[in-house]
Amino acid sequence: MQNSDSEPLNIRLIISGLVLVILLGAIEQTVVAVALPVIAGQLDGFAQMAWVISAYLVACTVATPIWGKLSDIHGRSASLSAAILIFTLGSLGCALATTMPQLIGFRVLQGLGGGGLISVAQATIANVVPLRERGRYQGYISGVYAAASLAGPILGGYLTHYLSWRYIFWINLPLGLLALWLVRRSLRNLPVTHAQHKVDYVGAVLFAAGLTAVLIAMSRLGQGVAAAEPLNLLLAIGGAAMLLAFGWHSHRSSEPLIPLALFRNKTVTICCVVLFLAFFQFISMSVLLPLRLQLAGGMAPDASALRLLPLTLAIPFGAFLAGRLMSASGHYKRLQLGGTIAATVGGVALAMTPLNQPVLMVVTLVVMGVGLGFQFPTSMVATQNAVAVGHIGVATALTSLSRLLGGAVGVALLSSLLTTLLRHALPDAPADLFGALLGDAAGRGAADGAFRQLFLISAGMSAIAPLLVWQLSEKELRGKLMPVASSAATTTSTS
Repeated sequence: MQNSDSEPLNIRLIISGLVLVILLGAIEQTVVAVALPVIAGQLDGFAQMAWVISAYLVACTVATPIWGKLSDIHGRSASLSAAILIFTLGSLGCALATTMPQLIGFRVLQGLGGGGLISVAQATIANVVPLRERGRYQGYISGVYAAASLAGPILGGYLTHYLSWRYIFWINLPLGLLALWLVRRSLRNLPVTHAQHKVDYVGAVLFAAGLTAVLIAMSRLGQGVAAAEPLNLLLAIGGAAMLLAFGWHSHRSSEPLIPLALFRNKTVTICCVVLFLAFFQFISMSVLLPLRLQLAGGMAPDASALRLLPLTLAIPFGAFLAGRLMSASGHYKRLQLGGTIAATVGGVALAMTPLNQPVLMVVTLVVMGVGLGFQFPTSMVATQNAVAVGHIGVATALTSLSRLLGGAVGVALLSSLLTTLLRHALPDAPADLFGALLGDAAGRGAADGAFRQLFLISAGMSAIAPLLVWQLSEKELRGKLMPVASSAATTTSTS
């Protein structure tokens, strides 16, 4: 492929730069998971602990389609550079935070940049790689994304244990500068179409405000606030009303933030729901399993992080294998169906596995990880294959939003349910429930029972996915994609 001046694009250099960008954005979704109890203890914020992760995920979700539009207008390189700078600035603020509200606020800033890292990088891949070959490349990218997300807790655990949780954020500064240099170098020859697009800022405000209000209401429920409490009712009803207004506005907008019309395509709808459920399980397990090992098993952060290693390795292996098989056969449904079944079975088995059975836990994590890995590239490519070439960008944006939304809702909902279940299992525990469990072995058996119930709920959610995939009408993958110069103008974005 060539740029407008007939200078060849170095695909390997581009992919290498984009891999680092995606790794940087993905790892930040979960790197604080293992360190959460330590952070909450030092900053006196156990009640706000879940929001350290949710704030990043919500901001990523909202920012994703906006960055896609901006990259269509101003070019991929400029947009990625801006996203990296915002992400790095947010990381600096997190490293220097002295209170939990400060940390959460800078996590929002990080997420606003992180949404651009992942979304614009994926849009660039869609520009330069043919669809039939994209199964193979998407396998690599999904593997990197999953490995980074699950390596996050391991990295976070070791940095927290041997240095300080603040190094979780300090490390992003040199990595961010390296990513910025690679992006500027690798994308300098990528053509810019200067397409005239509008950013739906009204839609962005409605979507962000509505989603944030609903997630805050979920979090407050988990902290023991009654559902009928006035502020909770206001948040839930007001958030739902803003999301409905967002849907109404999107149907009237010429260039909506989220193109809801694409949900009329059955394959797009099913694959988006499958990715939502997969990331609901994926991000939740990467956060909740280390918490179970620390709170119910009494493990140190670094030891609990190592127990995630089977899942960390199994997901990229599954994604890589699915991508290779998909490119070789041109088919995806059987791979997708097998993945959804394996992830569900692994989730149920994990809930039933005692903490004192490490070998059995390794097996369950590998089954779950391979199942999740199979779903990521197959769902993405199936969606891209189900729409016209000119709509590949916006269809990819929907899958990205589904993944991020699944992670954000999963963490908020399951963290809230965890607090409720722990309160029910330990009714005499002090207000600082998590701190009490960290400092005292009493009650850990009851706490483990709460975690098991939570894992069964997560597995029950994932059981919906194979029922949906069964209804897919498979369409053989296309072999070629239009050149970037003729298709990029209609590409909206993203991850």
